[in-house]
Amino acid sequence: MKILKYLVLVPVLAGTLISCSDQKKNPADTYFEKGQYELAAETYTQTLRTNPTDVNTLYNRGRAYQEMGDFGKAQEDFETALNQDPNNFQVLLSLANVQIQQKNYASALLYATKAEEIPGAPAMASFLKGRALHQLGLAEDALKAYENAIQLDDEFGQAYYNRGLLKLALNRKKQACEDLKLATVLEYPGASESFKKYCK
Repeated sequence: MKILKYLVLVPVLAGTLISCSDQKKNPADTYFEKGQYELAAETYTQTLRTNPTDVNTLYNRGRAYQEMGDFGKAQEDFETALNQDPNNFQVLLSLANVQIQQKNYASALLYATKAEEIPGAPAMASFLKGRALHQLGLAEDALKAYENAIQLDDEFGQAYYNRGLLKLALNRKKQACEDLKLATVLEYPGASESFKKYCK
């Protein structure tokens, strides 16, 4: 029932959004968008030589490393960016995501909780908190976190899907199928198949 492969989708978009706000586009952003992550990381590194504490560039290079599967370097860049901007929830979410990818769920919970506490934090903060709690075996707390994510964004298909899977594990089939149906309506990948498998 693990769906970690879908977890990367939102941080990828977040990385792109940060760079698009710049008036002059860094060539590294183009490499990143084309999936040329190694070239993107090298080009971000060149930019950082003249401005080693630039949060956006550190974040984007970290995203490139993350896509390359180099979680150690990704985490290092995200932590450096966080030192410069401690309330940057995008950086905190990426740190939480990297920790989940490495199965460091307690650390993921810390980062996601900190992100969730920042005013204006997106639903993804509560969702990642739910993922960490879910993996730590704290089912009821995970359900509350997923619920909070859904309250913030009632079209968050991934949150309905994960909550549905967790409810299935807790033998709450009727509620689970309601969530899986909503995830299916929102066209979340895998939701339709899960609904047919468990709810028909």
